[in-house]
Amino acid sequence: MLQRQLGRNGPQVSAMGLGCMGMSEFYGATDESEALATLDLALERGVTLLDTADAYGPHHNEELLGRALRGRREQVFLASKFGLVRSEDPDTRGVNGRPDYVRQAVEGSLRRLGIEHLDLYYQHRVDPEVPIEDTVGAMAELVQAGKVRYLGLSEASSATLIRAQQVHPIAALQSEFSLWSRDPQEHGVLATCRELGVALVAYSPLGRGFLTGALKSPEDFAADDYRRLSPRFQGENFQRNLALVEQVRALAGAKGVTPGQLALAWVLAQGEDIIPIPGTRQRRYLQENLAALDVQLSAAEGAELARLFTPEQVAGTRYPAAWMQLVER
Repeated sequence: MLQRQLGRNGPQVSAMGLGCMGMSEFYGATDESEALATLDLALERGVTLLDTADAYGPHHNEELLGRALRGRREQVFLASKFGLVRSEDPDTRGVNGRPDYVRQAVEGSLRRLGIEHLDLYYQHRVDPEVPIEDTVGAMAELVQAGKVRYLGLSEASSATLIRAQQVHPIAALQSEFSLWSRDPQEHGVLATCRELGVALVAYSPLGRGFLTGALKSPEDFAADDYRRLSPRFQGENFQRNLALVEQVRALAGAKGVTPGQLALAWVLAQGEDIIPIPGTRQRRYLQENLAALDVQLSAAEGAELARLFTPEQVAGTRYPAAWMQLVER
C-alpha cells in the first residue's frame, strides 16, 4: 500500500483511506455482514486510515467499527469527529463546539469504539457561536490527556484554520473534494493547508457515487437515500451533471479504467498532501477504488478532466441550503 504523510509533522497513513459513513445510513439499505467483510478486506489490503463520526447512525457507525477492530486496533489509524448534532428530524443538523461538549463527545466515541485513544479527532463542523480558539483549546486538552493523538477540522475556512493552528497544530483538514467539488482549490483553503503543513483529507472523492457512472436516474435511489435531498441529484441538475459524467466515461474507456478510477486518480494527482477517503460498504467497490492507486494521469489528461468540471458547468450545490450554511467559505 502506498503511503502519504498526514501533515508536515504527522504520521504515514495509507494513500487512500476508507470512509465508513455509508455502512450505517444515508445511502439506502445497509448490510452489516458485508460492511464487516469490507472492513476486513480493507485491512488485508493495507488500508490504515478509517474515517467515522459520532453523527453517523448516529452512533451506530462507531459501534460497528468497534466490533470490526476488536483485537486489531494497532493495524489502523482511526479518525472520528464530533460537533455535528443530530435531532429526531433526520434532515436537521446542528453544531456544537463548546468545550464541555468536546470533552463529553470524546468519551462517547471512545466507549463506542472500545478504544483508549483516537488517532485523529476532527471538529465535524465549525460552530459559529463558539470561538475556534475555545474549541481547539478543549481538543488540545484531549491530546495532553492521551485520549487523542492528532487534531483536525472539517469544512473550515482558511481564516478559521489559521486561528486554530495558533492554538494547537492541526494535522488534517477534511473537506469534500472531487472533480465536481473543488472548493478547497477555488476558495484558497488548499493553499492555506500547504502554507501551514496541513493534509487535506478528501471525502466524497467520487461525488457520492455520481462520478462512477453507475447512476442513470434519480429513481436509482432508495426512498431514504440522502441524495434525493441533494440539489445536484435532482431534476434538470441531474441530467446536466450526467452529461459531464458521460464525458468522463469516454475518457476512462479510452484509458482502459473505470470512470470512478479515473476520478480518484485525478484527486490523487492533485498533490501528495491529499488523501482521499472514498466511502463504500461493498468489497467489490473497495477493490475497484484501490486499483485507482495504480492509474497514472498525464498532464494533458488531468487538465482535460479539470476543464470538464469547472464550477460553471456543475449544476446544483453539494448540500441542501440549510446544510450549506454549516460549511465555512
